[in-house]
This record gives sequence, C-alpha cells and structure tokens, in this order.
Amino acid sequence: MNNQYRLHIDIPLGTNETEAIASAKSIMEWHFKDKEAQEKIQMLTYDRTPLTEINYRLGHDEDRQRSNYLHMNENGHVNNKKSKIMLSVSIPGQTSFEWISSSDC
Repeated sequence: MNNQYRLHIDIPLGTNETEAIASAKSIMEWHFKDKEAQEKIQMLTYDRTPLTEINYRLGHDEDRQRSNYLHMNENGHVNNKKSKIMLSVSIPGQTSFEWISSSDC
C-alpha cells in the first residue's frame, strides 16, 4: 500500500478526563452515525481512494506517546490502539452505510 496523506483534526476538549472522553465519544458517534455525513465523506474521497474505515484517538498534550484515552483499563492505563469506525465499502450511487462502533472491531 502506498503512503497517503491523512486528515488529522485537533479539537481541544478541556482538562477534565471524564468529560473529554464523553465529548470525544459523542462527537464521533454523532457525526459518523449521520447518513448524510457518511455520504458526503464517501463522495469526497471515493474517486481517489475508497473509504472503509476512520481511525481516531483521544490524546493529551503532555502525553507524547500517542496514547488513546478512549482505551483505558480498570487500572487507568491507556494504550496506543486507535479507535475505529468501519464504513461499508462505497459503491457509486450507494444510499446506505453501516455503522460499526469501535467496541465491535
């Protein structure tokens, strides 16, 4: 696979860990469950590369290890595994897409 350019978006979510986790989950679920948003993303990227998944993580400014605070164990330790949203393979003219949460991956 060729190396590609990727869109990274940095949205500050405050200093409270619990609120940041809740906000991150809400933002990703709210936006990517939306059928119209999925269709727009598919239309914008389909000619260049079929979009089948979106990877994301919740990081912290002081953590330079790219940890994902959405993957925290019972001891409060985080890992570097990205969260994923899996999209159905787009077909030109397709009118429906499936939502698969990161917990199902």
